[in-house]
Amino acid sequence: MELPVLSSTANPAVRAMRALEDGKARRETGCMRLEGRKLCAEAARELEVTALFVREGRAELYADLIAACAQKGARVWTVSDRVLEYVCAAKTPQDVVLSARIPRLALRGGPLVALDGVQDPGNLGAIVRTCDAAGFGGVVLGPGCADPYAPKSIRATMGSLLRVPMEKVPDLAAWLSARRDEGRALLLTALDGEDFFGRGALPPDPILVIGSEGRGISPAVAACATHRYRLPMAGGAESLNAAVAAGIMIYDLYRVQRQGES
Repeated sequence: MELPVLSSTANPAVRAMRALEDGKARRETGCMRLEGRKLCAEAARELEVTALFVREGRAELYADLIAACAQKGARVWTVSDRVLEYVCAAKTPQDVVLSARIPRLALRGGPLVALDGVQDPGNLGAIVRTCDAAGFGGVVLGPGCADPYAPKSIRATMGSLLRVPMEKVPDLAAWLSARRDEGRALLLTALDGEDFFGRGALPPDPILVIGSEGRGISPAVAACATHRYRLPMAGGAESLNAAVAAGIMIYDLYRVQRQGES
């Protein structure tokens, strides 16, 4: 199949793809942009794809991806190097980029992570990826969090955002208070907290709260906690990166609750 070629950055389809860099465009269209072979292949399997750009001269290498996207009704073009560089956030773009409907997945049963103002897209993406690996039921995003569907966040999740339910809430403290009233354990980190690794048994399906990189957990959210923990520090560091701390705690909760270890 011969595909149309886009070579001008003024083309409306090109402009629409580039616009998805901006959160306002993502909110208005309900779409996000994914770049690179791996992410595009996963999106073609899991999502409603609306448009696909393939680097000119490389269409044969992506015949399966083109067919999968076309089958879902997506418009498919080959594009010049200039256009690909114009629409992609990566400094060295791979051969393919597409737009797809943002997934709307309901939170599942099991442990959850709630993010209180985590602003760094890399940290947010890494936490989502860890939740995917550990089989958590989803991620709740309070005000001030990075957009999980921004290009930097998407890259950091390595495709996990296609599988991990995410729910944005306007008032995280109110949402957590309601979960506490339902009997959920709310775990947060605090310098004056108990040793996380020396904790006793927890109710099933706890919610782990991770605070922002700069200010930590807000007072309103901290007031909701049922358990306060600290990660022990044997060296001179005062704290850990938010994604690293989350990863340690997520996997220790996984060890205890999913594998039944003591």
